[in-house]
Amino acid sequence: MLLLDAPYVSDFLKKTIETLKQPVLDSSRARAFAAGADVVFIDDVEFARRLQSGERVCANSENSLDLVARAAQGSDLVRQIEICKDKALFRETIAFIHPDYRFMRVDPDHLDELDISDMPIPFVIKPTRGFFSLGVHMVSDHDKWPGVVRAIKKERETLNAEYPEEVVDSGEFLIEEALEGEEYAIDVYFDGNGEPVILNILYHQFASEDDVSDRLYYTSADIVGAMLKPFTEVVARIGQACDFRDFPIHLEVRVDEQRGIVPIEANPLRFAGWGVADLTAHAWGFNPYEYYFNDMRPDWPAILEERSGKVFAMVIGDVPAQIDRTKIVDIDYEGFCDQFEKVLELRKVDHASYPLFALVFVQADAGNIGSLKAMLKADFSQFIVMAS
Repeated sequence: MLLLDAPYVSDFLKKTIETLKQPVLDSSRARAFAAGADVVFIDDVEFARRLQSGERVCANSENSLDLVARAAQGSDLVRQIEICKDKALFRETIAFIHPDYRFMRVDPDHLDELDISDMPIPFVIKPTRGFFSLGVHMVSDHDKWPGVVRAIKKERETLNAEYPEEVVDSGEFLIEEALEGEEYAIDVYFDGNGEPVILNILYHQFASEDDVSDRLYYTSADIVGAMLKPFTEVVARIGQACDFRDFPIHLEVRVDEQRGIVPIEANPLRFAGWGVADLTAHAWGFNPYEYYFNDMRPDWPAILEERSGKVFAMVIGDVPAQIDRTKIVDIDYEGFCDQFEKVLELRKVDHASYPLFALVFVQADAGNIGSLKAMLKADFSQFIVMAS
């Protein structure tokens, strides 16, 4: 069964729904995003019945988690989602993996009197529930804490007014050590026995230590070949602690020399968002949704041998913050695509609704990876045509 919601449903996913004949939980939002596709919609009662009979569920976005809470209240699926959505609960559940890692759950109404003098610098404070970087603050100096507290108080009202509680609940916050090292994103599902099946591993490239953008993710045979075994071992421990079964997650981790692999967060019931999960099909030649619903496993040795020497990437064509998006009249998509060695797929995005104009899947020779990294500092405003 599928759950469809904003911000983006790809044509690839809609075709997958048709091919696999997976029903979609009915809602006005799902019907809008599935327009033009041959989709069977089911109501809450049928969804709950199918869930009880053992059918698997996957979403394209965490915006639809409220539908699950409504249709499957009290189910084990909701329990698994809750462990992921409550970042403090997730930290508490997997604390045994890195017992020296410092974190605490805090009440925002008591931040003024909170003693953070023993918290290692730098540390991060964020809502226990959230997505993107909403309400997230990096504290690099204990003396800056009062200013951060003031900023959080101002943001709480905005966060709760603009986003549903299922996405951002600023009722509690999590304080945790800032993680260093290389960042990776892992699309994985747990089978009926709780065994993890990794479907893709993406390296998150940043322009600098201060960069927090999502502009560039890429994968390669070298990356998957090197990280598949250690990531599978850590993901298995996470799955055992959380008792994940018949459950997909998009897991973000950091890898450093001191601690090894440290989970950042687990995004429940979905793979990479904004349709980035579809990069798996371009890179490795299989459909991640098909593999999840049909309990299939990639033959990684054969796949990696066939795809060696290539890098597969997702690049976001973002609109610079200083540009007034209401005055954009056109995008030079041809010029944007000409930057890349080989474009696999261009996906145009409504820049009036979101601060980006495209997502592009590209391929490059491993020796030409520098051309992809150059995108991190590229000025995409040159492809944006403004009203005169």
